[in-house]
Formats: sequence, structure tokens, C-alpha cells
Amino acid sequence: MAFLNINGRSVAYRLLGAEALPLVVLAHPLGMSQAVWDDVLPALLPRYRVLTWDLPGHGASQAWGEGAITPADLASEALALADHAGAGRFHFAGTSIGGVVGQQLLAEHAERLYSVTLTNTGAVIGTSELWTTRAGRVRSEGLGAISGEIVPRWFSAGRIEANPALKHGWMTQMGRGDDESYARLCEMLGSHAFTGKLTRKGVKVQLLGGSEDLATPPATLEALAAECDGATLEILDAVGHVPSVEVPALFAEKLLAVLAVDLGDVGDKGVDYATGLTTRKQVLGEEHVARSTDNATRLDAPFQQMITRLAWGELWSNDDLTRRERSMITTGILAALGREELELHLKTAKRIGLTEAELRQVLMHVAIYGGVPAANHAFALAKQLGWGGEQA
Repeated sequence: MAFLNINGRSVAYRLLGAEALPLVVLAHPLGMSQAVWDDVLPALLPRYRVLTWDLPGHGASQAWGEGAITPADLASEALALADHAGAGRFHFAGTSIGGVVGQQLLAEHAERLYSVTLTNTGAVIGTSELWTTRAGRVRSEGLGAISGEIVPRWFSAGRIEANPALKHGWMTQMGRGDDESYARLCEMLGSHAFTGKLTRKGVKVQLLGGSEDLATPPATLEALAAECDGATLEILDAVGHVPSVEVPALFAEKLLAVLAVDLGDVGDKGVDYATGLTTRKQVLGEEHVARSTDNATRLDAPFQQMITRLAWGELWSNDDLTRRERSMITTGILAALGREELELHLKTAKRIGLTEAELRQVLMHVAIYGGVPAANHAFALAKQLGWGGEQA
């Protein structure tokens, strides 16, 4: 876990995965923490860089200071963290109040988003009276006192019955939060709505709910779907308010489906240039791609466009192999053939997160199947580029 000062507050976050992978930002529900994503991370990290954080007064993040909290404040934290990660655009997924953050991003910052997954949330959640009452109780009784009422509403009855420790564990977590920050977030939920603010944003939107969600029942998700043009909605059977905790494998499957690049029918129309360009910048770095584009002339500009669509669109954007796997394949082929681009892809392998041991095995395969001189040259070049700095 790391910390970033945002507007005078210390915000706890995790940034996991290689720089060259697309960024996914995940926002947790009210009263919980970024730990709700722990069982989803193994499915995401082979293909994506993941950023999670704790909301104000939750987990290890500092309590809120003076004044009310707004959805714009929370979205500002998400954007500051994405900027810190060096991501101009990113995928976003949020549950409950995390989904409210996603709606604010969709309404005001759609240009920063590749996709949005909103789970167990709504354009309107509950009533102003409900949230005002809860805020008052938290201030007078404390989070620990009311956690026994709130936590069971997060999960399906069957899941609580099968694993009573789940309830008690999250009650402990909720009780550790900052009462005033929680109360102000309740007041925010009671005073803000996104009705009429989410139409025609041009961003791929997925909505997920739970059939046993008491806080944001299916009807709330259906109303949100009506607000989001073109959004897909799926209600997960026998699931409560926090699917990333209840059914992490299923949740990861649904999330990965919306994160994947839509390659269309490549046999018919091919991949658009913009898709390839995005992937090329993520893998090679924006500076390298800018140099290649700036140096193109009438002679080779069509060639640059072709490789952007084919190599980076239809090949590197395809999710059947991870970018780590593609990096190893590409490095091995270039080393075996002795091609000039080997230097570029040895640098890229570092951005993608290949380990020294993985690179060693790639080049040893080259020695056996492509020839010792080719591997010897590749090892020498890798050492010049900073691989294997210590002597054996």
C-alpha cells in the first residue's frame, strides 16, 4: 500500500501491474475498503494495471476535513490517482458509492474513460430521509454500534449462513472507519442524483446488480440502465450488494468481458486505427510512438498506419494472449532473426514487466531453436540495456 497527498489529505492506494498495461481503477462501497477487490486482482493483473484506493475515512485513508463531500470531490481523487499512475485514459469499475464516483466521471469526464462498470448502485440510491437518519445515528452511536445492522445487508442470506465469519469480519472493518467521514458520505448520497446526466456519453457502460441486493435492488439498476444509453444490465442470481466479495470469479469474468478491446469482425472490416494506436502507445510509450509518427513521410506514412492497425490493433490488442506473453514471443522471434527492432522490444519487455529469469529463458530457447550466435548477440544487447546488472 502507498499514500498520495490529494488536496491536503493522505489517500491510501495500491497500484499493481506493469506500466505498459491498460489501467483499471476500482472504487469500493461505503463502509468497506479497497480490500473488497483482493479476490478479483489475480484475474485482472495478467492483462491490466490495477489501481484501488480507500475512500475518505475508510481503510487507511485520512478522514475528511471541513465541509461537505460531493461526488465531484471523490471523482477528483480518482482522477488524481490516475494522473499519478500516468494514465490519460482508464477503465473504471465501482460498487455502490463507488458506482456513484463512476457516474460522476461518466457525467463530467467521459473523455478520460475507456469503459465504466457500475455495480449495485443507482442514479438515485435510497432517500434523503434515510441517509440523513443514518448520518445522525453514526454521529450519535458510532459505526461500530450500527455495523451489525448494516453489514448483513451487503451479502445474500445464503452467503452469511454459509460463512458467518464474513459478517463479523466486515463488521470489524466498518467499525474502524471514521464516523464523521461516513456520515458526510451518507449526506452526499442523500443530496445528489444523476438523473438526466448520463445520456449520450459515447463510453461503453456495463451495469451489474444482485438479485438479493437490499440496498440497491434490481429495480434501482433498471432505472439506472434507462439513464445510460446503450448500457448492458445483468442481475446476478443469489448475489447481494458486493459481488466482488461474494462471487469474485464471476465478477472478474463479467468485468474482463467489458474491459477487452472490441475487435469486431476482423475478417470483414479490420480493426480501426485508433484502437491500434492506443495499444501501441501503452506498450511502447507515447514518446516512441510520437517520434515514429513525426518522422513519417509520404513514403512510409501508409506503412505506419498499416502496422498500427495490424500489429498493434488486431494482434497486440487481442486478449487471447497477455501482453507479457506477446512480449516474450516477439523478443524471441526478433532475437532469432537478428532484427533491428530487438533493442526496442528488450526495452518494452521491461515496461511490460518481464523478469530477468523470463528473459533469460526466452533467449536460451533462441539458442536451442534459432542458433547460439543469435542468442549470444541478444544477451549482449540486453546487458547493454541494463538487464542483469550484477555479475554472476
